[in-house]
Amino acid sequence: MLPYNNSSCLSTEVSDFILNCFVRSPSWQHWLSLPLSILFLLAMGANAILLITIQLEASLHEPMYYLLGLLSLLDIVLCLTVIPKVLAIFWFDLRSISFSTCFLQMFIMNNFLPMESCTFLAMAYDRYVAICKPLYYPTIITDHFVAKAVLFILARNTFLTAPIPILSARLHYCGKNIIENCICANLSVSKLSCDNVSLNKIYQLIVAWTLLGSDLVLIFISYILILRAILRLKAKGAAAKALSTCGSHFILILFFSTILLVFVFTHMAKKKVSPDIPILLNVLHHVIPAALNPIVYGVRTQEIKEGIRKLLRRVTERCK
Repeated sequence: MLPYNNSSCLSTEVSDFILNCFVRSPSWQHWLSLPLSILFLLAMGANAILLITIQLEASLHEPMYYLLGLLSLLDIVLCLTVIPKVLAIFWFDLRSISFSTCFLQMFIMNNFLPMESCTFLAMAYDRYVAICKPLYYPTIITDHFVAKAVLFILARNTFLTAPIPILSARLHYCGKNIIENCICANLSVSKLSCDNVSLNKIYQLIVAWTLLGSDLVLIFISYILILRAILRLKAKGAAAKALSTCGSHFILILFFSTILLVFVFTHMAKKKVSPDIPILLNVLHHVIPAALNPIVYGVRTQEIKEGIRKLLRRVTERCK
């Protein structure tokens, strides 16, 4: 492992990186480790229960719940990719990460976050059809639709985000090996290179705004149309029920997008805020939505709650 060096590039290639996680604010590690651990356990447990419930309960084998299962799967992968390493740094000071592991983490983060955004879009479309075109729902939102949506989500995001870690991995790392972050974020890693990283920055910026920006716009349009349809509902209590369900979904999507936008703006204004703030937001963005998604999307749904009750009864009966 090479030490950090501010001088001109060395001839020896870097084989490991050091994650310089909150070294400027060491007290953060102490008070962050407990809530981060709780959020991680909540996210893993809640999403695992949701996946198992959808798998075992035949009544939940419907398109809407398949999309919810996909969201839970993405949340689990993102949490496992980021949080265990951050906790290992907090608890055991294990800051070293190999070259290949670093770029694998970068690939998963850059790929799965837009996948999650695209899944939100598919779920927003599902709610739009259910409320605005209820008579056509069974013919539009089918298992075939979900299969095509999943293939689109995988293909679009993998094709557009795969070049990000590839471009970074092809750079020449010849001296500096300390990443000023808790994770292998593309820009944090690529700036350690001796090469010109302008292409990396431009490509990531274009892809991020193209994927996440377009998803967010389409989600907003979907919920505006949903809100307009809800206000026209005349059945007693129908509007309130629909507004409650879609409102909680929209708030969660807004939170997902807001924390990402705050991270972008604080990173741009890094001279005016502590450098650790964007790092903190980046870490939290991989665990807070994952902990909230199964609660807002799953537990608030009557069919999911009934499925969890059945699952718990099965477990209780087997334990007797």
